[in-house]
Amino acid sequence: GSLRDALHTALGAAPLVHSDQGIHYQHRSWRSLLAAAGASQSMSRKGNCHDNAIIENFFGHLKAEMFHPTRFDSITTLDTAIHDYITWWNTDRSQARLEGMSPVQYRAHALAA
Repeated sequence: GSLRDALHTALGAAPLVHSDQGIHYQHRSWRSLLAAAGASQSMSRKGNCHDNAIIENFFGHLKAEMFHPTRFDSITTLDTAIHDYITWWNTDRSQARLEGMSPVQYRAHALAA
């Protein structure tokens, strides 16, 4: 599945896999898969939805702005669209919480200060 693909892509790295505390993320098979890949497991604190708030916000925007209602004819087309969206999000999309700058612009601004 997609986790196996991601872990395979990260060969030689020590990936960190973050999830909530769902029972499937606590299952022996999941933990064994991560351990075999040299990955560390990170979980949200119990009952604390704020641990995932930033990434959940990003995925909400990705689904609303890129995914829905588009139908992709292949995984390759979807993969390209996701990579293009992430590049756009980081370099061009202005964000109110970042004083109207993109993440790359905000970081450069902060480092220059």
